[in-house]
Amino acid sequence: MIGSKNGYALVTGASSGIGYELAKLFAKDGKNVVIVARSQDKLEELKREIENKYGTSVRVLVKDLSDPNSPQEIYSELEKDKVNVDVLVNNAGFALFGKFYETDWQTEAEMIQVNITSLTHLTKLFLKKMIENRSGKIMNVSSGAGFVPGPLISVYAATKSYVLHFSEALANEVQGTGVNVTCLCPDATKTNFWERANGEDSKAGRSRMMDAATCAKVGYAALEKGAVFALAGKSRVAPWGVRIAPRGLLTKMARRQYERV
Repeated sequence: MIGSKNGYALVTGASSGIGYELAKLFAKDGKNVVIVARSQDKLEELKREIENKYGTSVRVLVKDLSDPNSPQEIYSELEKDKVNVDVLVNNAGFALFGKFYETDWQTEAEMIQVNITSLTHLTKLFLKKMIENRSGKIMNVSSGAGFVPGPLISVYAATKSYVLHFSEALANEVQGTGVNVTCLCPDATKTNFWERANGEDSKAGRSRMMDAATCAKVGYAALEKGAVFALAGKSRVAPWGVRIAPRGLLTKMARRQYERV
C-alpha cells in the first residue's frame, strides 16, 4: 500500500480516464480515497463500485477546479473532518485545440486555473502537513506534450511544461523530508480528453492510443517507488529527443501531430 493504512489518497479528475483508474488502483491496494471532480453522479457511481468491490472508505467531493476557491475548500473540508491525506494526485486537467488567436479566452483562462493554479495551490496546502509528518507522496500529471512547444495546443502544452518543471524542482526540494514527488507524463490516452478539447479529428486524436488503465498502472508503480518521472507511451522517448533535436524541428513535428486530418 502507498502511504499509511488510515491515510487517504486524494485524486482529482477522478470521474473518468486516468484519475478514475488511479482511484481504483489505490482502493484495490487497500487505500482509502478522496475522489474529486465536477460530476456528482459519476463520483457516486465510482464510490459504490470501490466500496462494493474493495471495501475501502471513499469520500466524494464535488468541486470545479476552475474555481479559484476550490483548492482551499477541499483542504478545509478535509481538515475539518480530520481526514489525513498522505497521497495527493493532481490529475485534473483539460486542453483546447486550435490556433491561439482563434480560440476562446475564457476556456483557456479556466484551463490555466485547473492545469496550473489549482494544482499548485493543492500541492502547497497538502505538502506542508506532509513535511511536518515526514511522510507523503504527490503525483502531478503532466503530458508528453509538456516536453516540446505545441502549436495548435499552445496553452495546454505550456501548462504541462509548467507541471513538468514544477514537479521536478519540487522533487529536488523535498529530498530527505520523507516526501516524494512524481510526475506522470502520458502520451495519447483513450479518455474523453480529445472530445472535450475539440481535438478528436486531429492526427494525435486519431492515433493509436494506450488505454487509461495501462497509463494509470505506469504512474502508480512509479509513485510507489518514489520515482521522479513516470513516462508512459511514446513520451518515453521525449526526454531524449528534446536533447538532440533542434527546437524548431521539434515544434514542426509537434504541429504535424495536432493538425486536423
